[in-house]
Amino acid sequence: MVNKQQTAVTLCGINLDNPVMAASGTFGYGYEFAELYDINCLGSFSFKGTTLEPRFGNPTPRISECREGLINSIGLQNPGVEKVISEELPKLANCLHKKVMANIGGFSVEEYAEVCRRLDHQDQIGWMEINVSCPNVHHGGMTFGTDPKAAAEVVHAVKKATGKPVIIKLSPNVTDIVAIAKACEEAGADGLSMINTLLGMRIDLKTGKPVIANKMGGFSGPAIFPVALRMVYQVYEAVSIPIIGIGGISTAADVLEMMLAGATAVQIGAANLVDPFVCKRIVEDLPKEMKKYGITNLKDIIGGAHE
Repeated sequence: MVNKQQTAVTLCGINLDNPVMAASGTFGYGYEFAELYDINCLGSFSFKGTTLEPRFGNPTPRISECREGLINSIGLQNPGVEKVISEELPKLANCLHKKVMANIGGFSVEEYAEVCRRLDHQDQIGWMEINVSCPNVHHGGMTFGTDPKAAAEVVHAVKKATGKPVIIKLSPNVTDIVAIAKACEEAGADGLSMINTLLGMRIDLKTGKPVIANKMGGFSGPAIFPVALRMVYQVYEAVSIPIIGIGGISTAADVLEMMLAGATAVQIGAANLVDPFVCKRIVEDLPKEMKKYGITNLKDIIGGAHE
């Protein structure tokens, strides 16, 4: 029987019972899923992308299903940081007794820093996950995540604004993700989340027009797992800060594979939208999967594919 010590990992100095987290934008602010099961079984989760001001998001339709995944163009819809502090976090405190990850969006370096500054005093928040990779907003998000200098500038600013660990969420929509990862590490990032969605689209054959109102959106789901795995593997060899592996993970076996590539923890995204119990199931399946492959401690396998 595997115990919590055998599944435990440490992410930027904070202990997790297991490496399974839910990804931002797929788990709301947590309390919605707490109506279905005890979310304390998770390592943690990253809450909905939060900006300085409230955002209505992109026009509809903004979600399209496709083979092996889905495309979304939500556009960082959220109530704004002050409402998150005054309304969302108190609700979450009733059902999550662990540290939560704050996902932060922005349209300028100053906005990223200001949102971090306002959230810095919230005890519930363990890490700041800085989204420099959202493909669904104009003049923000991915603009910073595709240029090493711009990404480093964001890191410098948020590190001054918060004492909590800063994790940068990287975009796969680049030629060289390693260069951006190294720039973030050199600028002081404490960890990396990777990858965000790939850019994709669908066309409605009846109308001959793009399905998504924004034409393109973020493609996620099982189809992107090999791409995410490859990028985590590459970046692990180039940096010494922890990596959260994201992209198409939907089983306990996927978790082990991502950790062997170099991830300290993982986030489950699109699978939550297909099966709201998927994170709970993966946590429950981990001990069986570990036993199957003779793994006695998850910490021991991080980066194991490189040895």
